[in-house]
Amino acid sequence: MQDMSDITGTDLTGLDWQDWLGRAEEAVGDAGYMQPLGSAHAALFCERRPVLLVSFETFDRLDTLSDKGQPFGWTMMQALGWSHLCLLSRGDTWFRDALVYGYFDRLVDDGFFDEFEQVIFYGAGACGYAAAAFSVAAPGAKVLMLRPQATLDPRVTEWDDRYLAMRRTSFTDRYGYAPDMLDAAANAVLLYDPEIELDAMHSALFNRANVLRFRTRHLGYSIEETLARLGVLPRILAQLSADKLSRHSLAQLWRARRDDQGYLFPLLRRLMAEQRDALIVPFCRNVLDRRCGGPRYRNALNAAEARLAAQHG
Repeated sequence: MQDMSDITGTDLTGLDWQDWLGRAEEAVGDAGYMQPLGSAHAALFCERRPVLLVSFETFDRLDTLSDKGQPFGWTMMQALGWSHLCLLSRGDTWFRDALVYGYFDRLVDDGFFDEFEQVIFYGAGACGYAAAAFSVAAPGAKVLMLRPQATLDPRVTEWDDRYLAMRRTSFTDRYGYAPDMLDAAANAVLLYDPEIELDAMHSALFNRANVLRFRTRHLGYSIEETLARLGVLPRILAQLSADKLSRHSLAQLWRARRDDQGYLFPLLRRLMAEQRDALIVPFCRNVLDRRCGGPRYRNALNAAEARLAAQHG
């Protein structure tokens, strides 16, 4: 079997679509396969231990989560030795393609998912939609979705005007309405920012008994990037696999943001732009007391205190 270091050590940066697929296929070697699914999609499989992560990922975003241009799923493959099936798309397609449907049909017919003790589906955004929609192929699977869409069928979500180019794409045929496709899942976890109104509206459509919805306020559209940078995303998946993921454990993991400048400073800038001096003062004091910030927090604190003093002077 292909050595793990030979796979996860492979540099896939700077490659075009075809070259990337070829190089990735060489990397997995006898441990798996690469299968093109038309011109816009591909499946890349690597077999390790009997936990399978099925991740849906977008080719032009691979560099966002990996400095080697690798699928995010390879992180879990390296950390925990999981098997990994990556469904890759060229751009945001929501994986609405008959060739992708057929691929999953063949996996079901071949009993592919039955070979694993546990199957976990993962994706973010358009890929989060796909993770939910295709999870129906593996009844009893677990699902992690970051800010997914429920559907782009304009008869259901005409209020979402962000993806007008997808209005002609069918979301009513096979593997269609994502919340319904979760009915066979053991459980699903959905993370979203309630301040992104349209994401919150999609999240509400996933209000099912087997779906845990968790708010990640102030992350906007960058939930995946931030959680990956904090090292939280692999821990969420590991806890999901071990049946230890709950609202409480998510809240504990979510506290990692309190030490992250990539989270703290944009929040400070927002408070300053909104002139929220009464919040800037305790916020900056907290950051400074925990020694997580420097002069810019001290300067913002002093300026806010001066303004508040002038108002009450």
